[in-house]
Amino acid sequence: MSTAIFRFYEELNDFIAPERRRCEFTCVLARAATAKHMIEALGVPHTEVELVLVNGESVGFERVLDDGDRVAVYPKFESLDVSPLLRVREHPLRVTRFVADAHLGGLARLLRMAGFDTLYDNHFADDEIERLAGVERRIVLTRDRELLKRRTITHGCYVRALKPPQQLREVVDRLDLAGSAQPFTRCLTCNAPLRAIAKADVVERLPPAVREQHTRFSTCDVCRRVYWEGSHWLRMRALLETLGC
Repeated sequence: MSTAIFRFYEELNDFIAPERRRCEFTCVLARAATAKHMIEALGVPHTEVELVLVNGESVGFERVLDDGDRVAVYPKFESLDVSPLLRVREHPLRVTRFVADAHLGGLARLLRMAGFDTLYDNHFADDEIERLAGVERRIVLTRDRELLKRRTITHGCYVRALKPPQQLREVVDRLDLAGSAQPFTRCLTCNAPLRAIAKADVVERLPPAVREQHTRFSTCDVCRRVYWEGSHWLRMRALLETLGC
């Protein structure tokens, strides 16, 4: 019977059994088990892992584990530059865009508000989310750890917070998104880009008070919704400013 010694760091401990958190533990290896197989068997989605060290050497997920190996598993690093080390993914995504699962509609709306291309439909099945993530190279946002264990999903984020504003803060902080935000450039309803439009072109679609008080407008060419800088816009602006966006 072959065994290996494992140690998970920081928030990865949230996924494993309480008695195994923040300490070394020995685990029996499955036959020809890879690092990815054992990490996920212990409860951690591979999309949450940034770096794996086996006997002090940086390895990829495909590394087959041997009897007596010491395995250290790390999440995304916030303050330590690990760029000289081998990451478990071949490369980051060139463009940051998301697909959110059925439980994260509020988060999807807030990410769109911040300018991030975010697909969401509360009827999306897991298979469709997996397909979109692969075909369109999107980061999967979910509170379902089993979804993140799917083989073809390479980039994902397990969302721990329960309320949308806190979820937005968590995702912005974990993925370092503040500098990439382009607030109020996407439709909150359908995700399409917004464009500026003259007041004269939308005046018939505006409430009377808005006609009197506002001069700058944008619109979505898909759903034809019109946006202006009202009280709702100011509240969202304040939220984004707390995040550095």
